[in-house]
Amino acid sequence: MSGPGGKPFDIPKRLVWKAWKQVKANKGAAGVDGQSIEAFEVDLRDNLYKIWNRMSSGTYFPPPVKAVEIPKPGGTRVLGVPTVADRVAQTVAALALEPRTESIFHDDSFGYRPGRGALDAVARCRRRCWEKDWVIDLDVRKFFDSVPWDLMIKAVAVNTTHEQRWIVLYVRRWLAALILTTEGRLAERDRGTPQGSAISPVLANLFMHYAFDSWLEREFPAVEFERFADDAVVHCATERRAREVLAALGTRMEQVGLELHPAKTKIVYCRDRNRRLDHEETAFTFLGYTFRARKAPTRDRTAIFSAFLPAVSKDALKKMGAELRSWRIHLRTTSDLGELARWMNPVIRGWIAYYGKFYRTALNVFLKRINTYLVRWARRKFKRLRSFKKAQRWWTGLLQRQPTLFAHWAYMTEF
Repeated sequence: MSGPGGKPFDIPKRLVWKAWKQVKANKGAAGVDGQSIEAFEVDLRDNLYKIWNRMSSGTYFPPPVKAVEIPKPGGTRVLGVPTVADRVAQTVAALALEPRTESIFHDDSFGYRPGRGALDAVARCRRRCWEKDWVIDLDVRKFFDSVPWDLMIKAVAVNTTHEQRWIVLYVRRWLAALILTTEGRLAERDRGTPQGSAISPVLANLFMHYAFDSWLEREFPAVEFERFADDAVVHCATERRAREVLAALGTRMEQVGLELHPAKTKIVYCRDRNRRLDHEETAFTFLGYTFRARKAPTRDRTAIFSAFLPAVSKDALKKMGAELRSWRIHLRTTSDLGELARWMNPVIRGWIAYYGKFYRTALNVFLKRINTYLVRWARRKFKRLRSFKKAQRWWTGLLQRQPTLFAHWAYMTEF
């Protein structure tokens, strides 16, 4: 059956438009062609028509994906940056897949799904850590570099109709697209999907739905988990069951062409006031939050006890600290406080909204550092404030006059 105009595939133009709106909202860098979102928009109508026409005709072939290195704890991570046009094409496929995938995905899968987010996964993980004593902290070694194409395509094929066979066709092409390495050479791949592309999150979720979610629910129905893309935590009632599940998961990952990282995958005991066994591992990090025993007030706030709780991780604090230093606030003496607040506040609000959702006081030392930089800025800009006491009086007066100037002052005013 052909689509409108005798084209092999019926891809609605409104789906291409919706995909473009999503790509534009997500922003992002230029790909191998150097074309920015702004440049793409200059001839938007023609650019979107070309994408629709080629995809509907079966003649769309993705250009190479640009490899970009970004820092991560202990090294770097390579992201794949498609061109703007290719991001639109990939989003068309992702949007077409979404109704079907959302109908089958597990309730404990949180990554890159509408109406769900990382904080939802952290909240559920927190509750289950109170209910069950043992956790398996899973780390799949190089998931996005290792996932086998044949199983990925099989997972896509069983979730598409005959009319959607174009999705399978283009997924094959996207998986096999060349990579422009950081050294400037074109490289072929035989497995994996570039982390950072628009289609990768849906493909990763679909693959892990069969490789992990459905399998775990079938083999260990009493075991609960939270998964965000390839990052997962499994909850068990006993250490014996945790070891049993971990051994089975290792075998399962091998069956689907993956491998658990032997050094990063571990069994953790949720030690707190009521759970006092000795165990080598009593903390784990999930989605930027470190779960461990922490001081917490009782409900009536008359006493303090030890509870197993999440708070911002050391790696997350280190990353935020590096960004804060890169701003070089104390050297921006040509700006006034209003200007500083306008460009700093959106980032600070984002940090607080995410990392301050649970155990917000763990952010206090970092928020205090922001204030220290602001005082350094003032003492450098105004000669009269070189004296510490005068700077302190200036700071106190500023807080009285403009108490909401900076977003974090609602939580931390010391410097």
